Amino acid sequence: MAINKITVLGSGVMGHGIAQVSAMAGYTVTLRDIEQSFLDKAMERIRWSLNKLVEKQKLSQQDADAIFAHITPKVDLKEALRDADLLIEAVPEDMNLKKKVYAEIDSLAEQKTLYASNTSTLPITDMAALTSRPDRFIGLHFFNPPQLMPLVEVIPGNRTNSDMVEMAMGFCKKVGKQPVLCQKDVPGFIVNRVFIPLVHEAAYCMDRDGAKMTQIDSAVKFRLSFPMGIFELADYTGLDVIHKATVEMHMRDTKVINPHPAIKKLFEEKSLGQKTGKGFYEYKGDKYERVSLTEEEAATYDPIKILAVAANNAAWLITKGVCGREDLEKALRLGMGLRKELFATVQEFGAKRVLDTLKELAAKHGAFYEPDPYLVNYRG
Repeated sequence: MAINKITVLGSGVMGHGIAQVSAMAGYTVTLRDIEQSFLDKAMERIRWSLNKLVEKQKLSQQDADAIFAHITPKVDLKEALRDADLLIEAVPEDMNLKKKVYAEIDSLAEQKTLYASNTSTLPITDMAALTSRPDRFIGLHFFNPPQLMPLVEVIPGNRTNSDMVEMAMGFCKKVGKQPVLCQKDVPGFIVNRVFIPLVHEAAYCMDRDGAKMTQIDSAVKFRLSFPMGIFELADYTGLDVIHKATVEMHMRDTKVINPHPAIKKLFEEKSLGQKTGKGFYEYKGDKYERVSLTEEEAATYDPIKILAVAANNAAWLITKGVCGREDLEKALRLGMGLRKELFATVQEFGAKRVLDTLKELAAKHGAFYEPDPYLVNYRG
C-alpha cells in the first residue's frame, strides 16, 4: 500500500490542516471543496501557517514555497480523486451529508484508492458500510489544529483489514504525528469518550455543589493537572462541537453520557464559546483569551466527582478492550493535554475515595455512575 498522492475532502479548519501536514511530509496533495471561495480561503490560511513557521525559523522560505506548491486546490471531484492513493474525508459531522459524499466518491474513485474519515464521533463501521470498500476504510481522527496537535486516533471499522491499519499507523508517523490505535469502534473513541461526559459532569457539579465555574475550573487545572478548566476547554473546543458529539454518543449508547441541558441550551442560543464571544464564559475581543484561574480558588473546591467520572470512563475503555492503560494515558496526554497520568491522580486522591464517590453518585443519580469493574478491582 504505497501512498504517494493524497486527496483531502473538505477545506475547513481540519481539512486544510491535514493537507498542510501531509504536504510537509512530502506527499502530493489535492485539496477539494465545493466552492472556489472556500479553497481560496483555505490556501490563504495554509500560506499564513507556513509563513509563521518561516518567521520562527522552523522552515526556510524555499521549503515553505515548495510545500505550498505540493497542494493543488480543486472543485471538480472527479479531477480531485484522479490517481489518489488515499482519500481523507474531512467534511462536517453530519451522517446524512457523509452518505451523500461517499455515494459520490464511490462512483468516481479509482479502485486503488483507500478511504479514511477524520470524524471525531461518527461510527466508522457505519460509514464504511456506505462504500464499496469497507475493508479499506479507516478512521483517522486528527485533533484541532492538525498542524500543532500531535495525536491521531486510528479507528478500524468491523471489516477494516490489518494492512489498512498498518498503512494508517505508518502514514500518521510519516506526517509527524503519534498514532494511538482505538481497537474498537466505540462512541467518542478514546479522548472524547473521557472528555465529552466531563463537560456535562462539570455542569452538574455547579448545580449539585453550588460551586462557581471558576472554582471548578481552577480545581480541575491545578488539582487534576488539566491544561485548562473544563468549562474553559469546552469554550475553546466550541459548544457546537460538544453538543454534536453529545448527541451522537448518546444516540449510539445512552449509558456512556449523562447530558446536562445547559450544553444544548448554549448551542441553541448560538453561544458557542471563544468563536462567538460567549459560551460558558464571555470573551471581549476576537483574540484567544484565557480565563483567570488561580491556585487560591482551586483550594476552595474538591474536584473528586469530576475525577471519579473521568476515571470511570477511562476504566470503561480498558475493560471493553478499546485500548490498554498505556495507550489511554498517551491519548489523554497528547489529545487533552493532561500534565499528569490520570491514574496517578486517582492514586493521589485515593482509589477507594474515587470508588466511594461513584457509589454515592450512583445511589443518588442513577446507573451512569455505576463503577466500572476495572476501578472496582484497581490496586494501582
